[in-house]
Amino acid sequence: MLTGKAPDGNVFSTMDPAQIALLIVIIGLTILLVVLGVQSFFILKELRKTLEKANKVLDNTEEITESVSGPVSSLSAIMMGLKTGASLASIFGGKKKGSNG
Repeated sequence: MLTGKAPDGNVFSTMDPAQIALLIVIIGLTILLVVLGVQSFFILKELRKTLEKANKVLDNTEEITESVSGPVSSLSAIMMGLKTGASLASIFGGKKKGSNG
């Protein structure tokens, strides 16, 4: 146990080798955990930037999809109208031919 300073003023001379080894391990682990904490902070910061960019891309994709779906929907409605008109024309046209013959 650490009971005080040795007569020569050295604190480590009163410590057992196991205590010195434990102190070195504790200091090493503390430094390692601080470094890992800082690296984790930077990783989370980059992840936040990446997610913001992905959100912008998804917003742009949504806008593009909406701008394309409007004209496609209109074109589909026009084509359905033409199909309906052609069906009606063939129905009325067929009756006229059938009644003459």
